[in-house]
Amino acid sequence: MDTTDRPVPDGTYRPATGLALSCHPGPVVAVTVLATTLAAGSGPRFARCVVIAAAVLTGQLSVGWCNDAFDARRDAEAGRADKPVARGEVDRNTVWSAALASLALCVPLSLACGPAAGAVHLAGVLAAWLYNLGLKATVLSWLPYAIGFASLPCLVALSAPGRPWPAWWAVTAGALLGVAAHLADVLPDIDADLAAGIRGLPQRWGAARTRLLLPIPLVAASAVLVLGPPGPAGGWGAVVLAGVVPAALAGLARGPFRRKAALVGTVAVAAADLALLLARGTSAA
Repeated sequence: MDTTDRPVPDGTYRPATGLALSCHPGPVVAVTVLATTLAAGSGPRFARCVVIAAAVLTGQLSVGWCNDAFDARRDAEAGRADKPVARGEVDRNTVWSAALASLALCVPLSLACGPAAGAVHLAGVLAAWLYNLGLKATVLSWLPYAIGFASLPCLVALSAPGRPWPAWWAVTAGALLGVAAHLADVLPDIDADLAAGIRGLPQRWGAARTRLLLPIPLVAASAVLVLGPPGPAGGWGAVVLAGVVPAALAGLARGPFRRKAALVGTVAVAAADLALLLARGTSAA
């Protein structure tokens, strides 16, 4: 038994609290709310929304717990005070068990949305697990994020009555937002990741270049949502893009809030894009 399998001497063993915090609750809630909102906006069937919410929630929980369980040894050696396993609040085996149990629940819940919808969603969850298990240290670190975010409009569209095919622009915008989320999420920790030997795409670029390139997928996602659907975008499209551009450029700001500005700007653009998706829908029909 190593130090990641038991509470550290100065830690307080609180497995329930440790599990709740080690699932990465922020992203879990954000992605689940995003998918549930898209489902609610695409049809009136309450039961469908509940199943989609449960499938996405269990999938995201499994991904979060997998991340902390796999990184437990490195987090403990680095003295990560923000990680419950490293603090000794919960042991690694408990977190692994929770991750596998959530994944086991995610499979039938996803397939209950329909065979095609379930398969696409499970592909996104699998991509996230592969990211945790090593892909994040490669030049393809962006790919699981792109697949995972693109799978959400596919899940919503393919689970709707008639199983309509997801619109290309909804899937493309989801993938671009996924890439942006990856860059914004990694950006504050690039130096620490490099010290730990993690060399994903943003780490290879470096913090300065990543910060400079982050606005590109953010603005591109919004542009696709405004210009991609058939028919004229109208004046509101220009208004949305005019608001998105300064939000996307927030990460280039200087000053004491620079480390958080990129993430805040990314969240603001994602909220605008969610509104666009709700207005446009997710299917090609």
